[in-house]
Parts: sequence; structure tokens; C-alpha cells
Amino acid sequence: MSAPSATPAGGAVRGGVRALLRAEATLLLALSLWAYHRHGAGWGVFALCFLLPDLAFLGYLAGPRIGALAYNATHALVGPLLLLALGAASGVRPLLAAGLVWIAHVGFDRMLGYGLKYPAGFRETHLGRIGRDRPSAQRAP
Repeated sequence: MSAPSATPAGGAVRGGVRALLRAEATLLLALSLWAYHRHGAGWGVFALCFLLPDLAFLGYLAGPRIGALAYNATHALVGPLLLLALGAASGVRPLLAAGLVWIAHVGFDRMLGYGLKYPAGFRETHLGRIGRDRPSAQRAP
């Protein structure tokens, strides 16, 4: 058995499965927005907090492996679902609101095709390669 590769090597989803995952993310975004509307802390707070998970991009300053780890830690659903559950169980509304904003962010990113990252580089995600590939003849020197 060989060691796991740092590259996706076909590990990204394609076709109908990719479309299904992006549709699922759209529903996740819609439901979290609806729940935030009912239980949230106001849309100004939502707007201020929506992009906070993207601070994980700073991890890429330490290299693609650390960057992927930081990005995945803030873009997997485990953290926001735990926060949401804690907020719901404790009755602490700001925790509930924070969990919903975080879930909305994850849903939004995945709806757009920004999946969890592989350590091979930022563009390699579980939802496929992101960004535009230009033929080598068109690339700037």
C-alpha cells in the first residue's frame, strides 16, 4: 500500500455528483439564511461576520500544507455545527447566530465550487480544480 498523495489524483468529484454537492450547498445556504432571519443578531452583524472564516487564507503564507489545514478547519461543517448545537443547547443566542453565519459561509463557498483543499495547492479541492487554466502559450512570462 502506498502513502497518501498530496495531490487529488482523481479525488475530486465530477459530473452529477459535483452538481448534487453544489445543489446541497445552495440549500444549506438558503436554510441557514432562513434560520438566521428567525434567530439571528441582525443583518449588520451577519455582514460583518460572514467572511471571517476566510481569515484562514493567511495559513497559506506558511505554505500549501498549513494553508489547506487552516482552510479546511474553518470550512468543514464540524465546527459550525458544534457551535450551533452549543448555542441551541445553552440558549446563548450569539452562539446560535455565529453558527448560522458560519454555516451560511460554508454553503456559499461550496455553492460556488470552492471545496475543501488538498495540500497540493489552493486550487485543488474536493469539488474539483478552481480557477481558470490558460494554455501555456497564453501565460505571461
